Amino acid sequence: MEIWLNQSSTDDFVLLGIFSHGPADLVLFSAVMIVFMVAICGNILLIFLIYIDPRLHTPMYFFLSQLSLMDLMLVCTNVPQMAVNFLSGRKYISFVGCGIQIGLFVCLVGSEGLLLGLMAYDRYVAITHPLHYPILMSQRVCLQIVGSSWAFGIIDGFTQMVVVMTFPYCGLREVDHFFCEMLSLLKLACIDTSIFENMIFVCCVIMLFLPFSIIVASYARILKAVLHMRSAQAGKKALATCSSHLTAVSLFYGAAMFIYLRPRRYRAPSHDKVVSIFYTVLTPMLNPLIYSLRNREVMGALRKGLDRCRIANQP
Repeated sequence: MEIWLNQSSTDDFVLLGIFSHGPADLVLFSAVMIVFMVAICGNILLIFLIYIDPRLHTPMYFFLSQLSLMDLMLVCTNVPQMAVNFLSGRKYISFVGCGIQIGLFVCLVGSEGLLLGLMAYDRYVAITHPLHYPILMSQRVCLQIVGSSWAFGIIDGFTQMVVVMTFPYCGLREVDHFFCEMLSLLKLACIDTSIFENMIFVCCVIMLFLPFSIIVASYARILKAVLHMRSAQAGKKALATCSSHLTAVSLFYGAAMFIYLRPRRYRAPSHDKVVSIFYTVLTPMLNPLIYSLRNREVMGALRKGLDRCRIANQP
């Protein structure tokens, strides 16, 4: 510990991380890095396919491209720093770097949570009002939905970053996490932060339950519409278009609620770090797989792109 602190300035924080340098942890670290690379490649590929294939230029895939962009940025916010610290043995992060991590993380999680909720509304309109769908989900409306998601996340991330980084920190400045997670950082504050933590809890409740209520209301109406469909095949097709989104919602909200809505006395750093790995690395990897492997249009665009590459490489 003294080596890390001597190599860093007095304003730096020490990230205790999630891995040691034992054989088992080396295997786990390698697995996380593989998942990280798959997440990077999968989200870039999905964004690229949506961009080049005209058949995917619809509101649903526009929202999906923004979701992939958020996942791509989220996985790049924390994992590279964790990898550098683990491989170099220098476990510190600068004061500015810590603030940037907090701001980006809160921004992206908030934006993604709201976008997932509004994507449920898109599925509701597509299934219950198919004839009016092009009007109700016009390009202007789609831009407003995406813009409001990003704006909400940016304002929330910037506000929390500024407040958290104005607190005085003392002691060994050891953050018991693999990135500058806000609740872990607040434990190092030299002053009482209980009021701010209570405000954060209220914000988390709003940020999670507002989009979640949109999702529940949308899918309740979707289910009602499906039950009244005369064609069983049409009902199955409607539910199939929603299954990918429901899977992504379950992964994201399940992990987020576990971390931020538990009472303080039930929180354990070891549990939080494992679940954080789940929704900062694993979920960004699974989202493009969920939306591609279970989607004929995306798979068709992928096959079309591969055929183009094969033809272009032929002598």
